[in-house]
Amino acid sequence: MDIIIDFANKIFKPLIDLGAPPMMFIILAFLAMLMRVKPSKAIEGGLKLAIALTGMGAIIGILTGSFAPALQDFVKSTGIQLSITDVGWAPLATITWGSPFTLYFLLLLVILNIVMLIFKKTNTLDVDIFNFWHLAIVGLIVLYYSNNNLLLATLLVLLIGVMKFINADLMKPTFNDMLKMPSTNPTTTTHMNFMLNPLIMVFDKIIDKFFPFIDKYDFDATTLNKKIGFWGSKFAIGVYLGAFVGLLGQQSVKEIFTLAFTGGMCLELFSVIGTWFIGAVEPLSKGITDFMSKRLKGRTFNIGIDWPFVAARAEMWAVANILAPIMLIIALVLPGNKILPLGGIIAIGLTPALLIVTRGRVLRMVIIGTFMLPVFLWSGTIIAPFVTKTAKSVGAFPKGISDSVLITHSTLEGPVEKFLAVTIGKLGSEFRIQNLFFVIVFLAIYILLFAWYVKQMKRRNEGYKNTVKNKSSEKQIV
Repeated sequence: MDIIIDFANKIFKPLIDLGAPPMMFIILAFLAMLMRVKPSKAIEGGLKLAIALTGMGAIIGILTGSFAPALQDFVKSTGIQLSITDVGWAPLATITWGSPFTLYFLLLLVILNIVMLIFKKTNTLDVDIFNFWHLAIVGLIVLYYSNNNLLLATLLVLLIGVMKFINADLMKPTFNDMLKMPSTNPTTTTHMNFMLNPLIMVFDKIIDKFFPFIDKYDFDATTLNKKIGFWGSKFAIGVYLGAFVGLLGQQSVKEIFTLAFTGGMCLELFSVIGTWFIGAVEPLSKGITDFMSKRLKGRTFNIGIDWPFVAARAEMWAVANILAPIMLIIALVLPGNKILPLGGIIAIGLTPALLIVTRGRVLRMVIIGTFMLPVFLWSGTIIAPFVTKTAKSVGAFPKGISDSVLITHSTLEGPVEKFLAVTIGKLGSEFRIQNLFFVIVFLAIYILLFAWYVKQMKRRNEGYKNTVKNKSSEKQIV
């Protein structure tokens, strides 16, 4: 096993050390040239993707950094003590990539993806290698709680990996519909964000059955803009929410204006940058289409990239900003929570999944998101000892924070999977009938819920196909 781990580190570590934007530039350009795309076009696509990733990261950093001090002032004014510090996603990514086991899990997932492609169990080629860390950290949690039981960690990572690749195919028609992408565009994602889809869909179906009237009061930025002009535009919604955060934190008038303008700027730019991701894969898309038509009898392939290509939809960011103060309030009163939400206050680990499952219905996104937030806070609380100890062991503990403080991420992607990892890890460290029972029940519910979700998504996708057929028929009649 040590040989495999060393081999994985030698192959992937130089690429991973470059960081996400350079790595994705190289991968996308290389794949495009493999598909016989002109080098200039291949490089152009790679550059667009790298710039889009850089831009999205910068805007998220601005928004989170601007809102965090105001929210922290709000907590100080209430006198409430929450002992775990929310450091956001970046330190956790550093911690994860600092482990030699992460590249072992990466190698496993690359092999799994290739095998599933060969046997036609997925049509998605996942090139978003950097974000494999979101699943690798699940394996590391199993190792932490099981005294390094690599077999258990490997089996869980492979199970979730299979589901992620299947889910990427299932979501593709929804991406096409919501983002107005042509069917020839291969863009999809295997991001851990969307492993929350099955649980969100349960709530969505409950609303369908018992509270369908909610949709009568729904709105989105586009509809509002048509009805009331710029008052309902993306940047105006950002202004409202930024001002609200400033008032909540009892900031000065000057600071409230700054937060309002920052919120407006970020919400507008999120939409703009989100469109860059789609354009970035166009050269690769054409190359794949030509390749498939010539050599694989027209079989279509999807390309899994990072999730921000859905950021073109303003609803995601509007809901993220609405959920920020809601999460803060929940954190103050939620039993079992010990996290002060700061680094993860903009819940990008949740809102993309809400967007896709509800198909952009804002009221549903806010209601379901409110129910989901405690899952993230409890998950972040339970993994805090693992995060803190691992950060110290790899030299990634954030500067300026006391060594006695626990750290975590309040909205880390895959909260359900983190609970599952802890449960399985404890079974590995201490085999008891009670622990085995919990693992069996948890896994059974997890797998059955995903199987139910697959059926629901297949039904949705059939609806998309029928809509396309009807439109084609109408055009022929005309």
